[in-house]
Amino acid sequence: MGGQLSCCSAPNSPSTRQRRSHKKNQRNSIGGSGDGKNQSSGQAGGGRKKSGSASVSLQHISERELCDDEIDPSTDPTKGAMFMQRSKSDMQNRNNRRSEVYQSHAVQGTPRLKKSNSCSTIYLDDSTLSQPNLKHTLKCVTLAIFYHIRNRKSNRIIEIFDESVYPIMKEDVGALRVEPDHRMIYRFMRALFNAALLSAECAIVTLVYLERLLTYAETDMIPVTWRRMLLGSILLASKVWDDQAVWNVDYCLILKETKVEDMNNLERRLLELIDFNINVPSSVYAKYYFELRALAEENAIAFPPEPLSRSRAQRLEAMSRFLEDKVLEDKEKRWTSLENVNHQPKRSTVIIS
Repeated sequence: MGGQLSCCSAPNSPSTRQRRSHKKNQRNSIGGSGDGKNQSSGQAGGGRKKSGSASVSLQHISERELCDDEIDPSTDPTKGAMFMQRSKSDMQNRNNRRSEVYQSHAVQGTPRLKKSNSCSTIYLDDSTLSQPNLKHTLKCVTLAIFYHIRNRKSNRIIEIFDESVYPIMKEDVGALRVEPDHRMIYRFMRALFNAALLSAECAIVTLVYLERLLTYAETDMIPVTWRRMLLGSILLASKVWDDQAVWNVDYCLILKETKVEDMNNLERRLLELIDFNINVPSSVYAKYYFELRALAEENAIAFPPEPLSRSRAQRLEAMSRFLEDKVLEDKEKRWTSLENVNHQPKRSTVIIS
């Protein structure tokens, strides 16, 4: 996860930029050809100067990589995730309602209860960046998917994700048009993760692939496509993240209406739509984790703090001691000079006359 490039494609490869920003590259190509014509017409008399000016007009590959200003939050850790942008309006309305409720409570004199740490009790939530809590992570990821569906900007349908053409569950066509709520999305995703024994980290990577699909394919999640989009992202994330990935035939045992050929076509088409870019840098993973926590706090589903028990305190202490010893060992290895390699006593030099 910490690499810069994937085994299949670079996140800012020329083919990716050409497909996602065709108009921009077309304008650049037209401007470059115009400059070449002007230089060639102005320097027709000197052959050497002409070749030198032509080489100057070419753009270096590193500059072309940096000129990509296309919004792609799934590859750039400095840009906010798409689900945070989709949920801004709803969170603002919710904050306004919370402020009104808080003011009414303040007027009535009702105290607001809040758990705080003390000398005898420490409250910690059971979720970290390296080991997120599965239940609460699924709630956050499904809430982000809910905002994608609710605040979508278009109703474009890609056929491979159309559940009316490729059904995965026994439902009427009219039921597929119903807007799903947060609980419905959570039950679907929880059933897949519990049956396939997937980890919480896989859920975060699933959201990364899902937003990468929406960005590259220029589409949105709608009631008739969100299940198959989510299923394809889970298929890909489980194979990339977990060492012992779940086979496609195993998902057919969970979803009775699907077939192995359908799962293979779904996975193949998803890889084509994201340009085979399956790389997830560690910085992007950390960004999605903390923004999911921020989304949970804004929607009052924050990870509940629990009192620190004796056994958990001992585990945390053991982990901190292990990491501290490892850091000290790395520092000693880094700063040890060659004089300490030879353990023989150091003797002063003697000049023999």
